[in-house]
Amino acid sequence: MKIKLIKSLIGRKDSHIATAKSLGLRKIGDVTEQPDNAATRGKINEIKYLVEVTE
Repeated sequence: MKIKLIKSLIGRKDSHIATAKSLGLRKIGDVTEQPDNAATRGKINEIKYLVEVTE
């Protein structure tokens, strides 16, 4: 699945910033390809308001 960061990480909770970075998202517009598994879906669920997911 492809994950794209669509909102800024500035002013977000530290745990949400860490989750985004663990997915490989650093700047607005960054796109990363991740495997479709439970761990990845849990991370996406935590920061769903910051990202856009395409399968």
